[in-house]
Amino acid sequence: MTTLNTSTIQALIPNRYPLFYIDHVSELVPDESLVAEKYVSVAEDHLVGYLPDELTMPPTLIIETLAQAASILILKSPKFAGKTAYLGSISKADFSAQVPTGSVLTLAIKMVKVRENMGVVATTASIEDELVCHAELHFVVEANA
Repeated sequence: MTTLNTSTIQALIPNRYPLFYIDHVSELVPDESLVAEKYVSVAEDHLVGYLPDELTMPPTLIIETLAQAASILILKSPKFAGKTAYLGSISKADFSAQVPTGSVLTLAIKMVKVRENMGVVATTASIEDELVCHAELHFVVEANA
């Protein structure tokens, strides 16, 4: 099992501040699964602007965070090394709880299917043991330009 720090993650995916959401990868089994963390902070402008009285993470950014975690899993595959992964579509997404500031959002990604340059991952986001979101994400991988 592998762990990744922020600089290693940034070497894999093109996202940068303010659209870089993965703080740490605690478990990685290439071509199989990944567990990562996102530390949700009140200092993030998009959280203050979404629901100012509640300071919660918008559902769209939860999906983006899951997609970034999925990209890490995908791009750690020897088959896709050195390429770029794109979110193609979202299916079966369900949000069951809010993500308040101060939370540690745990992201679990499992590879479901891979064909040529595309595939499917099953994802969940949770805070401690409470499920916040689950979604099936479809991805496409392309060579870097």
